[in-house]
Amino acid sequence: MSTSPALTLYLVDDDEAIRRSLLLLLFPQGLPLQGFDSGEAFVQALGPQQPGCVILDLRLGGMNGLAVLEQLRQRRSPLVVLFLSGHGDIPMALEAMRLGAFDWVVKPDTARLLEKLPAALAEASARAEALQRWQELTPREREVARQVGLGLPNKEIARRLDPPCSPRSVETHRAHLFAKLGLGNDNELGRWLQRQAWLVADGEAGA
Repeated sequence: MSTSPALTLYLVDDDEAIRRSLLLLLFPQGLPLQGFDSGEAFVQALGPQQPGCVILDLRLGGMNGLAVLEQLRQRRSPLVVLFLSGHGDIPMALEAMRLGAFDWVVKPDTARLLEKLPAALAEASARAEALQRWQELTPREREVARQVGLGLPNKEIARRLDPPCSPRSVETHRAHLFAKLGLGNDNELGRWLQRQAWLVADGEAGA
């Protein structure tokens, strides 16, 4: 397997003073670092599958943090989202977590932000690797993987595929996808798919 692409660290905050301060704080992390003053600018500049972590203010003018998160979800983006929120934004931050954000920090607690950042970056690395492995599968193998993840037997999977195939062909696809994903059995695949729900939903990710 080729080397995973390098992670990028993004910061989106429309308060110029806070943005500059946080960029200085984050610079020693040693990662490519980009700052944006609006959700619109960030979404427009973002590569379709660039792995990394975005530190995202919830209360942006224009497109707010939740709207940016929804854009990332629609794009199947591997980015890990770490929200910045004000003291009165806890319900909004919890909603962001429900929608798939990794974590949140109350502004301006920079010590807490630095404390949570390593775990967010570790998750970003794991997502980058998962994305790369998933892209190595053929479209047919991705389709089979989803069906196996539902706990279906080979005969039923063979019937559901479009176009249908034989159970023996399904078994061959299973063997290939297990090898490419580095997994040993159906249970491991099921757990892997649950962790990568951002990636492997029906639709674009299987195209």
